[in-house]
Amino acid sequence: MTYLKICNIEKSFGKFKVLKDINLELNKGEFICFLGPSGCGKTTLLRIIAGLEKPDSGKIFLGEKEITNLQPSKRNLSMVFQTYALFPNMTVFQNIEYGLKNKIINKNDRKEKIEKVLELVGLLHIKKKYPTEMSEGQQQRVSLARALAMEPNILLLDEPLSALDAKVREKLRLEIKSIHNKLGITTIMVTHDQEEALTMGDRIIVMNDGKIIQVGYPEEIYNEPKDIFVADFIGKVNLIKDKKGKVHAVRPEHIEYSITPNKNSIETTLEDIEFRGAFYRLTLRYGVEELIYVDMLAKEKTKLGINKNIKIYIKLI
Repeated sequence: MTYLKICNIEKSFGKFKVLKDINLELNKGEFICFLGPSGCGKTTLLRIIAGLEKPDSGKIFLGEKEITNLQPSKRNLSMVFQTYALFPNMTVFQNIEYGLKNKIINKNDRKEKIEKVLELVGLLHIKKKYPTEMSEGQQQRVSLARALAMEPNILLLDEPLSALDAKVREKLRLEIKSIHNKLGITTIMVTHDQEEALTMGDRIIVMNDGKIIQVGYPEEIYNEPKDIFVADFIGKVNLIKDKKGKVHAVRPEHIEYSITPNKNSIETTLEDIEFRGAFYRLTLRYGVEELIYVDMLAKEKTKLGINKNIKIYIKLI
């Protein structure tokens, strides 16, 4: 059932058109990722949903109610930003309580609500600490707890993990998804990280140049990209021309390889080999200019005796 409906939204800043006729329907309880390069309009669209920006034209509906011109405070949406925006002179408890004072008058009820969300994000034991006494990952969890405490209709996440180091980012990614699964809250997250979108999103909205290019499930976006842009933006891809000049987008893992020629195989030269942990990524030169990327399991490198400048024979799966 459609929960959030975005109709014909357009937005310009001066002469620059940031959003171009955006139409989108989101279901209740979904975890949606807006994915695209910097400047594609994804954060502007999120801010328009939140009411922090006004569209030049178009309408937004939450359920049956139009919210296009409602003040942010009237939309019952919570937003978690890239920066944590915590009050440095307040404890964890006080930071969360600040937004609840007008919503929950009774002090004991507020305490119960705050402790409940802190337990949800695993920070109940540090409720008396100040932001400067916490790690960046903990600060972002406080920011998330503060947003959840407001019991929003929709949780909006504006690249909440981008300022964190890789290990913390991966851990918090799992925690956010786990919290979403427990609460079932409709969530929209802006990201430019393909891995985040593929692992977290129920559906992915791929954007570029102010337009929605493709909407689909992660597997669909990865395996059935609508065009070359989507194929090239979501993971590594080879753009290979056939004899008729048609360009095919082929993933590195969808190429067979051998050190001996086979029927219909293409001869290439190994130019570089990059260690990726569980696999190696081979850079193969085909002809004068074209490079082809192939993924090889780590155990295969030793088995086949792979070294630079040897001939590798490939076939598309």
